[in-house]
Amino acid sequence: MLRLQLGSRVRAGWARVRSSWGLVLQASAAAGLAYGIGLYVFGHEMPFFAPVAAWLALGFSRDRSVRRVVELAGGVAIGVAAGDLVVHVIGSGMWQMAVVLAASALVGRFLDRGALLTTQAGVQAIVIVGLPQIGGGPFGRWVDAVVGGCVALAFALLTPTDPRRHPRTLAQAAVQELTTVLDVLARGLRAGDVEDVEAALLTGRASQPALDEWRDAARSAAELVRLAPAHRRHRAELEGLVGESVLLDRAMRSARVLARRSVAVVQDGPVPPGLADVVADAARATDDLATAIGAGHDPRPARERLLAVAAALDPYALAPDDWTSQSLVLLLRSLVVDLLEASGATPADARAALPEL
Repeated sequence: MLRLQLGSRVRAGWARVRSSWGLVLQASAAAGLAYGIGLYVFGHEMPFFAPVAAWLALGFSRDRSVRRVVELAGGVAIGVAAGDLVVHVIGSGMWQMAVVLAASALVGRFLDRGALLTTQAGVQAIVIVGLPQIGGGPFGRWVDAVVGGCVALAFALLTPTDPRRHPRTLAQAAVQELTTVLDVLARGLRAGDVEDVEAALLTGRASQPALDEWRDAARSAAELVRLAPAHRRHRAELEGLVGESVLLDRAMRSARVLARRSVAVVQDGPVPPGLADVVADAARATDDLATAIGAGHDPRPARERLLAVAAALDPYALAPDDWTSQSLVLLLRSLVVDLLEASGATPADARAALPEL
């Protein structure tokens, strides 16, 4: 069981790496370039704050709007400037630390309403007072911070990113987790294997972080495009991804309940073979949906397969005279409705696709 949980975490981790490696390399290159400018152009012995400012302003975040980069780089520069000024005039110590932190935070609040600038200003002021001056003159560290901020801004302007890519990658990974749950559950129902059914339940529980990360990334990207004119054409798709993340979260919760109830059903006796088949069909349709969302394609093929699955979810036909198996069909009906809505069906159409009870 631990292997299943680790497998789910590893798959989610690789999805994050695939979606972030380019951003990490860009930010690392920016930090190295900023360090080189401080070292070779300005002749500073240890231009520590040049790469710090560049990395903090870029990092691996998909939100590289000009405003955000300027906020972060400006916060670093303000904090470094305030710390350098205070240390140069009154030295460093306990009360000087308090003075420079208060001053830099108040300046940050005066200049911008955002929390990023003020937070970075305070943190950098603390570092400046706590670290000894190493070459570069009284304001050498401030110059390094400005260099790092300018390099970060240049990278943000010259390396635009598609705000849809990261949420799409996380979405595909999260939906494929649901595919895995349904696959393992179908195998357990078909073979009457309690261990497989329990494995499906554990996989579903372990997949929650992937769903949460997808939802958070989609919301962040949707908020970003509202402020970025160049990406406003993507607004509808990103808002759609937010809605799909909510629906898939509901579907995964239904899948976990379905797996938990299936444990008792499998233990009590054989499961009607048609039930395992329809769960397997739902898994195939979910896999199609994952591929479509990840590529940004029309999910119509997945929707058509899901409609076929929905039409087969008649509890009296799949499990006649077996009320425990019928309860599983009812749970599966709820799951498929959520998947149909995520694939573009209206709530009314999704419910109408189910056989009448």
